Amino acid sequence: MKIPVSIAMLLLAGAAHGQYPDKPIRVIVPSAPGAGTDNVVRSIAPGLSKILGQQIVIDNRVGAAGAIGARAAARAAPDGYTLLATYATHATNLAMMKDAGYDLEREFSPISLTVMITNLMVAHPSLPVKSVKDLIALARSKPGALQYASGSYGASAHLSMALFLSMTKTKMLVVPYKGVGPAVVAVVAGEVPLLLASMSSSIGQVRNNRLVALGVTSSKRLASAPEIPTIAETVPGYQADNWSGLLAPAGTPPAIVGRLHSAVTQVLQDPEVKKRFTDEGGETSPSRTPEEFGAMIRSEVRKWDKVVKEAGLKTQ
Repeated sequence: MKIPVSIAMLLLAGAAHGQYPDKPIRVIVPSAPGAGTDNVVRSIAPGLSKILGQQIVIDNRVGAAGAIGARAAARAAPDGYTLLATYATHATNLAMMKDAGYDLEREFSPISLTVMITNLMVAHPSLPVKSVKDLIALARSKPGALQYASGSYGASAHLSMALFLSMTKTKMLVVPYKGVGPAVVAVVAGEVPLLLASMSSSIGQVRNNRLVALGVTSSKRLASAPEIPTIAETVPGYQADNWSGLLAPAGTPPAIVGRLHSAVTQVLQDPEVKKRFTDEGGETSPSRTPEEFGAMIRSEVRKWDKVVKEAGLKTQ
């Protein structure tokens, strides 16, 4: 019996998906080697390679706050051999850029959230505050007088502070620096009294008594630093995590997405991998399903769009 062409093509496609992957997988990382998102991918790549039986090739595409890498991944073939390491800034870009050049919801198939890394609010010891409550009181007594450093205008940490100011109805002046490193150095030196940045970039200065920890942006205290309260303990409902995940181009077959989701979940359950991120102020957080990650992305896009508009931040 002759098999119709359409059915034959479906059978061939199914067979091909069953063999996936049969060649190296490229992960586009939209940040420089050594940066947060790059570190996440390099930490899980060996495990993924072992499970999938193929090499994971990391392709760093730096520029435009991650937009260059996102654009390249969105235009790749939807065959599971090009993935995007996405992170919180990809969601905030859509609010901060007039044209980011990619659509996070329509041009990608979600695979899984990988890691949640909290931000930490710190102050120079000369600032007369020891808690978030103290900071709010001081800011309200001096509207617009306090300054805070930002490593990148419009990035996750900057918008986390914008959310804080909005929810506490306070005003401060942002002082931009060219990167998180210079911003941390400036606050340690006392050039600017306040900073909200990733836990990994600032916790060392806290433990060396050069900075004072005021609060973490996660919804719960960290196992690695339980002595530091959450900002939400003073500002109910506040949460602003710096997350990372994996996406595939839209149209990637569900069977391939499912295979990748399963592999990511397995890697993130490894005790050594979990400890690595816990030590850096984060936690492995695989999504239960790809759809759950997709829902989280939609929520993040809408959340930060509202924050940007309410804060009156200038789009680029």
